[in-house]
Amino acid sequence: MATTKRPGKNAEPPPPPPPPEGAGPEAALNADPAELAKFSALAHRWWDPESEFKPLHQINPLRLEWIAGIASLKGKAALDVGCGGGILAEAMASRGARVKGIDLSEKGLRVARFHLLESRLPVDYELCPAETLAAREPGQFDLVTCMEMLEHVPDPASTVHACAALARPGAQLFFSTINRNPKAYVLAVFGAEYVLKLLPKGTHDYAKFVRPSELSRYCRNAGLEVRDIIGMTYNPFTKVYSLGRDTDVNYLVHAVKPA
Repeated sequence: MATTKRPGKNAEPPPPPPPPEGAGPEAALNADPAELAKFSALAHRWWDPESEFKPLHQINPLRLEWIAGIASLKGKAALDVGCGGGILAEAMASRGARVKGIDLSEKGLRVARFHLLESRLPVDYELCPAETLAAREPGQFDLVTCMEMLEHVPDPASTVHACAALARPGAQLFFSTINRNPKAYVLAVFGAEYVLKLLPKGTHDYAKFVRPSELSRYCRNAGLEVRDIIGMTYNPFTKVYSLGRDTDVNYLVHAVKPA
């Protein structure tokens, strides 16, 4: 289980090394075994809207409408990196996209494939690192999403680099993650996990949170143009999520790969 670290005065982590060009299956796996084990243990509950994944079910319509308002989904080749049980992948497929979902949790993918028997949507799932797929199928996707994942990998810059490589020129890319500052620790870790109990304890490691300036730098270094950064907030009284300009905790990034 991931450990929770309190923010300190010098919480800035060292900049990650640049990802190797053309990294293939032989490259080091950009994954934390503890993170994989944590989500694999909960995999059977992915599609239970009252389970530990309830927040994902609640925010999914919001993030889908945000994506669809920017990029047309019908007929597009879309890739969901870190797809988990397929909540966003199926939602994009329901809008007419030809979706591929990749993840490193075999149990999560098994649940995702099983759910397709019910939804009958056109989603192709594969157990595959983004870096490996980028070496094998560069420039194949019109739209790439990587949501609620960057804060769970050892090298988020490598993931962003792989997403950029997978996108074809002119493609739209969407990322979401959690900011790193004292407010984010109080709300996303202490508040969400220990007070409101929206998430299991240990879901997040504060040290792995990613500041918008860092994610923007990763995008630029990968050859992407950041078009927008928008915040996502939760009202504990109305129990409603909404999008706005407050990026202090959860936020989403829209980027484009130049044509």
